Amino acid sequence: MERNPLYVQSVALAEDEKRELKSYPFNIPLIRKFRKLTFNKPVTFIIGENGTGKSTLLEAFALACGFNAEGGSKNFNFKTKDTHSDFYKYLRVGKSYKKINDGFFLRAESFYNLASNIDELASGGGAVIYDSYGGESLHRQSHGESFLSLFNNRLRGNGLYIFDEPEAALSPMKLMELLIVIDDLVKNNSQFIISTHSPILMAYPHAEIYEIEEGELKLTPFEATAHFSLTKYFLANHKQMLKNLGIE
Repeated sequence: MERNPLYVQSVALAEDEKRELKSYPFNIPLIRKFRKLTFNKPVTFIIGENGTGKSTLLEAFALACGFNAEGGSKNFNFKTKDTHSDFYKYLRVGKSYKKINDGFFLRAESFYNLASNIDELASGGGAVIYDSYGGESLHRQSHGESFLSLFNNRLRGNGLYIFDEPEAALSPMKLMELLIVIDDLVKNNSQFIISTHSPILMAYPHAEIYEIEEGELKLTPFEATAHFSLTKYFLANHKQMLKNLGIE
């Protein structure tokens, strides 16, 4: 596949900034050790165990790129509660010459708030906004349907898309549909930065996977990731694994 020029080529720490390493989020090893991430392929996955800081890092990337902390495009400015860290203030984004025509930050944990804000905008006379989300309120669709409505209707291509755990509402079959959406958008000059636990998504061939190990981002082949190895072993040996867990 011919490589598309990337909108965001790197995100780096501004070394001249002063920060208190004992306070949140710098008490997280990944954040404390972070210096720079270079993007080489149209899709970048960031993976790791719960609590390793991948969502905190992705949130900071999104804010540094100009997105709203709770999700949406750069035009969204709603705020339910300030829970994001100040880490984005210490980051510098290395951009290419290409102009970004579209963009979206999907944050699974605050998707309900995003859907509510869309309803508020629609009730204020902007009902046409629903056209970008399947033609109706996201709250009137199932959780998974609302995600797919966004993926299939809102994302227009020639854009930068940052997804935090998009698999949260999707079945394995729907994750395969998302792979098709991602591939179509990559072919339409788009770039993705995604944090995920899903081996199905990680299988996307035109991607780099950074796995968090000992507080650092390590470039890791798909089949060498802990997610792939554990899932494969469990499916092949589920009875023994359940026994090992004390479940009989």
